[in-house]
Amino acid sequence: NLTKKDVLFSGKKSDIVKILIQSGENAIQIEKQDTTWNIAGSDTLVIRQNRVDDLFDKVLEVKRTTIRSKKESNWINYSVDDSTGTHLVLLDISDNTIGYYVFGRSKSDWAHNFVRLRNENENKDVLKNVYETSESVIHYLNTSETYWGEKPKEPELNSTEIDSLGV
Repeated sequence: NLTKKDVLFSGKKSDIVKILIQSGENAIQIEKQDTTWNIAGSDTLVIRQNRVDDLFDKVLEVKRTTIRSKKESNWINYSVDDSTGTHLVLLDISDNTIGYYVFGRSKSDWAHNFVRLRNENENKDVLKNVYETSESVIHYLNTSETYWGEKPKEPELNSTEIDSLGV
């Protein structure tokens, strides 16, 4: 029986103002300014809000289920070690880490991923555990700017503006 504590992120989502995703050499940072999310370092793309919603509604709500391993030496087998895993870091307004997870893909089971917690406030035993996730969410943790953002749409002229152009 899964409880609220089995949900990946148990903090307040409204506290999250920065999201870092890193996979290998690739990384992306998404920041909230006032009420709008932006891709750090990109002023040409507007955020795709549905991608942010998916992260909040699917990734952060995924359940951690069965413990697959309790040994750090097995992390590489589940692709949740520091170099092969996909890192998700959540920061608050003071740049405090309020969530840190390392996700790994299963080589045989596409319906689930593996996840390891890296929060300092967890006890040492929990930090060694590799959990299976209740569903596959790693595809939402994309480091591509064009996954998270799109070029702004050209503003369409309304009929009054067209008339004033004498078209």
